[in-house]
Amino acid sequence: MKRNLAFVLLIVLQVVGSNFSALGQTKPDKELKMALNESGSHYLKTTFTGQVWARYNQSNPGTTVYGYNKDETFDIGLRRVRSQIFGQASDKVFFYSQIGINNYNYMSARKPGIFVHDLVIEYQLKQRSLSIGAGLSSWNGLSRYSSIAIASILGLDGPLYQQTTNDVTDQFFRKFSIYGKGKLGKLDYRIIVTTPMATQNAAPNAIKPINTSSDFSLKPAKLQHSAYFMYQFWDEESNLTPFTTGSYLGKKRVFNIGAGYQFQPSAMWHYNDTAVATRKIVEENLFNYNIDAFYDAPIGSKGAALTAYLAYTQLGFGKNYIRDLGVMNPADFANTTCLNGGGNGIPLYGTGNVIYFQSGYLLPHNFLGQNNGQLQPYIMIQHSNYERLKDPMQVYDVGVNYFLDGNRAKISMDLQNRPVFDFNGSNIGRRNAIVLQLQVAI
Repeated sequence: MKRNLAFVLLIVLQVVGSNFSALGQTKPDKELKMALNESGSHYLKTTFTGQVWARYNQSNPGTTVYGYNKDETFDIGLRRVRSQIFGQASDKVFFYSQIGINNYNYMSARKPGIFVHDLVIEYQLKQRSLSIGAGLSSWNGLSRYSSIAIASILGLDGPLYQQTTNDVTDQFFRKFSIYGKGKLGKLDYRIIVTTPMATQNAAPNAIKPINTSSDFSLKPAKLQHSAYFMYQFWDEESNLTPFTTGSYLGKKRVFNIGAGYQFQPSAMWHYNDTAVATRKIVEENLFNYNIDAFYDAPIGSKGAALTAYLAYTQLGFGKNYIRDLGVMNPADFANTTCLNGGGNGIPLYGTGNVIYFQSGYLLPHNFLGQNNGQLQPYIMIQHSNYERLKDPMQVYDVGVNYFLDGNRAKISMDLQNRPVFDFNGSNIGRRNAIVLQLQVAI
């Protein structure tokens, strides 16, 4: 019953929102926005984003689907369905909320419940330079893409390794937090204090029983601290919400350099020895830090643009930590044949360092002919050196976005090539996946 009510509420908000534009917006590119006062400085706004994936995947060795061997899979699923409702309630008070679902395919439980992704209330202490907020929040430190605007992602996904505790001590990287944000000249900053969610309720397979390799502790968690500082050399980016843009499609001229960290004392634990008689529990801090650079600018006068992002991340989860992730996994995750797990899993997180690069080139308007949309080929590379692995963990994506109407209507095709590791941490081969994505963002 609650799920039905939530679904009806979402539909009502979208229908009501469709009438907001006439009341509160006069721009040619209309928004679902309603003015709450004469000047429009107080407002209510709603958005909707949907992403559908059709995917062919070469399975990791030993993959099964409900016990049946599957060397390859084809599936169609909902990668993300989201609706945002936010606005300026008064001169000083801003609120933001988001509901939706993620990763729903044929392997998922039926009739998934729409759940709250975000709900924060924010108070402006000093215009532009300091606002304080609290709630279930996507405000994260560490890096640019710890919180990414999903409609503008350059490829199909951002660098997910930057969402370091995803579904372990948070909910799809959302956390119960108090945050401060603002701009001091060209410096954009965010500082966050978080109460981590209980590891006992982590996603299945996210935490292993305590052993001689580090994993998340089952003790009550201590506060987590994080921050991210970004110097904006050219155009200023909005920090109204925590989500950073993946590609501006030539609408801005942006060059930023950023740095951040994430720290939680005694977040990890492991045994010092395999012998039961002599072993003791060793606790370790979680400490991650990152530096990155983002460039996005138009080229010429015909609508071409270049986007590029480079990051170096040091991940400190403790001795030999490793964790697999399979995005919207099309098979059973449990696997005794390889370290990756089943389906499309890869050892995405680990103690060590990561170099990540992505770049895309938006072709001019006249490449396909006027009013026929634009193409944006892109590449993404993740190179990870993790303690637990003998060989580097390298993932490559190449693809192209076809924009029918900017990010509002987009079709993407992505080819991903990923490594497979045995339980000794050696690379024993590679697998591919091809994904077609359909996106609508209003």
